[in-house]
Amino acid sequence: MQKILIIQTAFIGDVILATPLIGNLKAQFPTAKIDFLVKNGNQSLLKNDPNLNEVFVFDKKKKIASILELLKKIRANNYDLVINLHRFASSGILTFLSGAKQKLGFKKNPFSFAYTQSFPHEIGNGKHEVDRNLELIKHFVSNPTRQPKLYPSTADFEAVKIHKLKNYYCLAPASVWFTKQAPKEIWLKLIAKLRAENATIYLLGGPDDWDLCEEIKSKTDTEQLINLAGKLSLMQSAALLKDAKRNFVNDSGPLHLSSAMNAPVSAFFCSTTPLFGFGPLSDDSEIIEVKNLECRPCGLHGHKACPKGNFRCGNELNL
Repeated sequence: MQKILIIQTAFIGDVILATPLIGNLKAQFPTAKIDFLVKNGNQSLLKNDPNLNEVFVFDKKKKIASILELLKKIRANNYDLVINLHRFASSGILTFLSGAKQKLGFKKNPFSFAYTQSFPHEIGNGKHEVDRNLELIKHFVSNPTRQPKLYPSTADFEAVKIHKLKNYYCLAPASVWFTKQAPKEIWLKLIAKLRAENATIYLLGGPDDWDLCEEIKSKTDTEQLINLAGKLSLMQSAALLKDAKRNFVNDSGPLHLSSAMNAPVSAFFCSTTPLFGFGPLSDDSEIIEVKNLECRPCGLHGHKACPKGNFRCGNELNL
């Protein structure tokens, strides 16, 4: 194995949970050149990985043109092995037409019929996504390491050095899906609890999360609470999460950033469940959820509103 390509063009968390493959394959094939394909916006997650040769970018806004351009690059590299962790057609086409000697992926991909070998991807049985991914390389690596890893640069750590006070917490209150984020009232209770420790509290998120974080901040009367949503890059956020006394997150990207930095983390699971396989992997991790609700989980990705109208899985969270 001298040339290997890993494909994962889904979300931030999916890319992070694919990173154990990089280190394990590099340990097994030290001289191999390992490339990685992500969707546009996620390339910064991998730019400093010492085990990667090159990161390719799939622009989903220009889907057909991007696929054609990527096919030229992929076929020109004559890969020995292509591993496709993505389960949808665009990545399946790239794998199918890659010209690689071996093609591995999940059976859920519509082009899995063209793979050398395909594997089941079963959600809900408690198996973690990392372990589902590692199944694809079990014939190459017998005792793989499971920990996801990111590599913020020296510049990333320097950028957040000013925020790394002796005692600080990071809170990431937002999610793309309403039913995957703990209610504002839960975050306010948490902030009130943390204030007693005289600690600095940072609110993290992307630019779209600024308003939610500002609303939460406006309902407190403490100067200890600082809104950094939209002010830090993904890797700067990871660098800040690393040394926090504790991080509080939803079932979303910051959870996986915390795992990749092996940072202490408490994760709120509202409408989804860790049984789907996307729970925290830090050595010091905690799951906060409302158990024994008949309506939970109500979907794999969450909803824009609670289907029952009561949002018990969020409102009844106990800190």
